[in-house]
Amino acid sequence: MHKKTISVICILLILAGLLLAGCGGAKTAAPQEVVGIIGAMDVEVSALKEAAKITKTTTIADMEFCEGTLHGKHAVIVKCGMGKVNAGICAQTLIQTFGCTKIINTGVAGSLDNRIDIGDIVVSTDAVQHDFTVEAIGFAKGEIPYTGLYAFPADEALRAAAVKAVREAAPDRQVFEGRVCSGDQFISTKEQRDTIISNFGGMCCEMEGAAIAQACYLNHTPFVVVRAISDKPDETEFVEYKVFEAKAAVVCAKVVQAMVEEL
Repeated sequence: MHKKTISVICILLILAGLLLAGCGGAKTAAPQEVVGIIGAMDVEVSALKEAAKITKTTTIADMEFCEGTLHGKHAVIVKCGMGKVNAGICAQTLIQTFGCTKIINTGVAGSLDNRIDIGDIVVSTDAVQHDFTVEAIGFAKGEIPYTGLYAFPADEALRAAAVKAVREAAPDRQVFEGRVCSGDQFISTKEQRDTIISNFGGMCCEMEGAAIAQACYLNHTPFVVVRAISDKPDETEFVEYKVFEAKAAVVCAKVVQAMVEEL
């Protein structure tokens, strides 16, 4: 074969290869969306587990990760236990082990705003750890050293989906968007509440959301905290709280189901 002909054939083969590559000749599959749903207590996740089609349960760090589908979406539902350490471990496991691409934290919380009553829903704009302080070594109150942040912002698309879900699944409830304040304390007095408000503002207080937010931020994973109000510090008796807790958790789970269905 003539050398010139061989050269032309080689050039055509190279161009064909480039064209195939550029036009998706070797397409890369998009990563599968997996929704991680975290609640601290059984009452916060039991309704979600019942609604889901669980195909596999894996125990890691004494937490049961229930994997399956919820309204047709691949989901992993887990009770993390109370407190920020449990919540952080849980969020990291969902992301690293189960490949969760978005995280929803569901549950109950105490109101920090007089407008927000028992049964209303708070959707996080951001989350702070109200009990974290290393001001003595030069950081701002609540700032997590070397992140430059004390408040971790929630994903805007998940926020919008959560607000929409409240209006559709629980139209009799008010929905508020604002800051969630987390700490390893059950806030029950006016003094505790006023200190948090003075330092950080915020719409509700609970014990896990900001740890989940920090883990998601560090892993570049979208998150949102959705909390139903179960008590108002210094106004709610313990007996009342236990009744309101169960009712609020059911409402919040209903909202999360509606939210997942639309994702």
